[in-house]
Amino acid sequence: MSNHYNITPNWVKNAVFYQIFPDRFAWSNQVLKPGNFESWDSHPTPDGFKGGDLMGVYEKLDYLEDLGINAIYFNPIFPSASNHRYHTFDYYQVDPLLGQDKAFFTLLEAAHKRDIRIVLDGVFNHASRGFFPFNHIMELGDKSPYYDWFNVRCLPLNAYTSRANYDCWWNLPALPKLNVKNPQVREYIMAVARYWVEKGIDGWRLDVPFEIDDDGFWEEFRDVVKTANPEAYIVGEIPSEAQRWLNSGKIFDAVMNYQLTHIILAFFGGHMTDQKLAEGMMGLHAPHAVNASEFAARTTQLLEIYPKEFSYAQMNLLDSHDMPRFLSLVQGDVRRLKLAYLFMMTYPGAPTVYYGDEIGMSGGRDPMNRASFPWDQSQWNQDLHDFVRELIMIRHSMPVLRTGSYQPIFTEGQVVAYLRHGFEETVLVVINADDRPQTVTINLNGAFADQTVLQDQIGDGDYIVEHNALNQITIPPQSGLILA
Repeated sequence: MSNHYNITPNWVKNAVFYQIFPDRFAWSNQVLKPGNFESWDSHPTPDGFKGGDLMGVYEKLDYLEDLGINAIYFNPIFPSASNHRYHTFDYYQVDPLLGQDKAFFTLLEAAHKRDIRIVLDGVFNHASRGFFPFNHIMELGDKSPYYDWFNVRCLPLNAYTSRANYDCWWNLPALPKLNVKNPQVREYIMAVARYWVEKGIDGWRLDVPFEIDDDGFWEEFRDVVKTANPEAYIVGEIPSEAQRWLNSGKIFDAVMNYQLTHIILAFFGGHMTDQKLAEGMMGLHAPHAVNASEFAARTTQLLEIYPKEFSYAQMNLLDSHDMPRFLSLVQGDVRRLKLAYLFMMTYPGAPTVYYGDEIGMSGGRDPMNRASFPWDQSQWNQDLHDFVRELIMIRHSMPVLRTGSYQPIFTEGQVVAYLRHGFEETVLVVINADDRPQTVTINLNGAFADQTVLQDQIGDGDYIVEHNALNQITIPPQSGLILA
């Protein structure tokens, strides 16, 4: 195994991801589809399809580029009988409802011309009842050559009852678990991983990879993917701390940083967090409110438990298709969402915007967190959109926000200040998560020379360093500063 397998793709440190749930982002008339779709503007249902497709994404690349997005993470795009497509029929084809392979490759080429990377969702722990080897067993029983691709306890298969007689994910008959101990199954999955990377995708997000409790499997997966493209990104959905998956440098490049999500909600949501809605999100308990000191300690710790190379490649996020939207978790308080974005865009790791969060979409648990994107701009929170866009542009314009060190230097109540240090640049971020204005003096630890004028990158104010400090500065409630 080459040494480059032990480092993360450099482009990820400079990435701002946009997560797209394909059925719900954008509809294109270029894709021929059957009927029986739910109305685009109606409330989503667990099983209904809205008809979003990949040509729709292609037609909205201008929007994404203008927002500052340079990487897209797609929920599954392969054929499936579910709107979320975690029930894969065929790993080698793009779902016809999304426009088939032609739409995907049109989008991939156009995105790459704009320097936008594409990461696909890989669901390799389980397939679906429609997956051809499983269907083969339903037809032929133990005469099927694919019989040992799954763990079948008895025949005939009870594929459409509440009590499956084969191993399935979370005991859901629709999701038969693949027998990854079978060399043929392993070879099949590795071939799929290689195929799409060779076709040009920029990485894999791996669904519940901890369900395949086999380091050797994932080391082989990494070897296959990195041989096809050393710069491909491999990010695992691991809700817990992930030392096992990252610290060796032999498995993943990063994980979806739900540990960070949790502490962000605890601090910025505070007493406004809807505890009932938050309970159990991604296997975590509802977060209790924390002060700035706890927040600074935890965000520092999260960077220290992994090698820096991997900490700075984490996929950071406020929410996703698997949890309520952040705006709903904080009971509609847009100021708190803005602060959460301010922090995420100035913290190490690759920030991720879940489609629609930037315009103020809300939604509780599935299916309400998967509503259709409203392209009627009268329904947008334009101020929020412009704020998120501004933060992304600031991040792109300041390398120190992407690769510099993270050093909290001040905590008091709900006010936190931290430095981002780089080779040629230092930035100070100050955030007041309190509902009241706060006046504070921040010792700068020699980060800036006396009489240095620090300009707020998201406001109009100037702040002068005097006696190695910012003295008696007042920060409005639920607001922040990026000073450089």
